[in-house]
Amino acid sequence: MRPAIIPICAITFLFLGSNGCRRTQADPKPAVVHVASAPPAVKVAPPTPLTVQAAELGGPTWDKRWDIFIERRLPPAMLTARVPRDVRRYCPAFYTMKEEDKRAWWAYLFQAMAAAEAGLNATSNVRHTEPEVAVPDHVSGQIVRQEGLLQLTYEDSKRYGCAFDWKADKDLPAHDPQKTILSPERNLACGIRILEHQIIAQHKPIFSPTSYWATLQSGTASFHVFEKQMTNPPPACELRASRHPAEAREIASDKITPQ
Repeated sequence: MRPAIIPICAITFLFLGSNGCRRTQADPKPAVVHVASAPPAVKVAPPTPLTVQAAELGGPTWDKRWDIFIERRLPPAMLTARVPRDVRRYCPAFYTMKEEDKRAWWAYLFQAMAAAEAGLNATSNVRHTEPEVAVPDHVSGQIVRQEGLLQLTYEDSKRYGCAFDWKADKDLPAHDPQKTILSPERNLACGIRILEHQIIAQHKPIFSPTSYWATLQSGTASFHVFEKQMTNPPPACELRASRHPAEAREIASDKITPQ
């Protein structure tokens, strides 16, 4: 019988401890396995009235891939009880819904916002003449234009860290879909960042008089357009379900009482 061969490193370990066994460059490095987390479960959001009408008339429509993009881009806080209670204005059951239903509701909200802001036209580009909005954009150096699905500006890249590149866009035609600010995904991702800042970082209601968008400011003309688009949220919201009168009054009070 041949004598057992004990590795020198093992013998060294017995006398010197782990410091006696040091890895050399010739030793193979242990493999590092990175396990990617599974994407969250998502649901396609229902169509807003404008989406249905546009499909019938051949106008700009909402791409359902944008639902999936939004739902997977949502920060965790927007799926928790940290969401302001005025969410119940259009989604009474929000706090008790499954996470994938909450994601679908946010996708529906942004679809409704895009309907009111840009008529679902991803290459919309508007320069307003009202003195309160006709101000210089400190990134482009030009008078502010509201652009894309959510009518955003290049200055938002500075304020909120949005992925808009003025240098890459400045020589492109106004409605060129290659412009970074007109990319639906970049535009929507920026909108999510802005709304998260409002409702999570600043603890403001969703429908606030100081919201970035007039579309989310009750009483404005664009809010009335937006409100008409919020009539078909995901069924899990139970918008049309009968409620106890006291609960109905509480939800109604959220419409006019800032938090």
